[in-house]
Amino acid sequence: MVETTPDEHHGAEPGAYRPHETTVHYGPEFAAQLAALEAGVTPEEHDVIGALPSGSALLIVRTGPNAGARFLLDADVTVAGRHPDADIFLDDVTVSRKHAAFLRSGTSFSVRDLGSLNGTFMAGERIGDTVSLTDGCEVQVGKFHLTFYASRIDLPSVA
Repeated sequence: MVETTPDEHHGAEPGAYRPHETTVHYGPEFAAQLAALEAGVTPEEHDVIGALPSGSALLIVRTGPNAGARFLLDADVTVAGRHPDADIFLDDVTVSRKHAAFLRSGTSFSVRDLGSLNGTFMAGERIGDTVSLTDGCEVQVGKFHLTFYASRIDLPSVA
């Protein structure tokens, strides 16, 4: 009787790649975590985003004077600007006193420029009217680049 190793039994060289024996399946939660990591989301931010209740969203400052700051969107109107009474205070001369408004309608969000001098941009293009926000999109207000994250509960499920 001749003994064979598992590699010899399948006709492969020892240590050869055998895809049928190395396939791993990951669920949608892992895919979401991987996408978040690729988008520059820290594990702590991922946990915060994952804990958002329905009807809320989060803006995270990616670049600008206070990079890393987080702003909860949980009201029907949230104004961002340089005015000390703004809901989202962005202290920089490139930001108008009342620069932009983040609007909530049910579980959907949009952004509208409020006649700012430097404009409000989404995905690098100046917006002229109210524009719907999608999960992971970037909004620029002056020097500030803010990434929008919707509540995970409100995202459409992926089949």
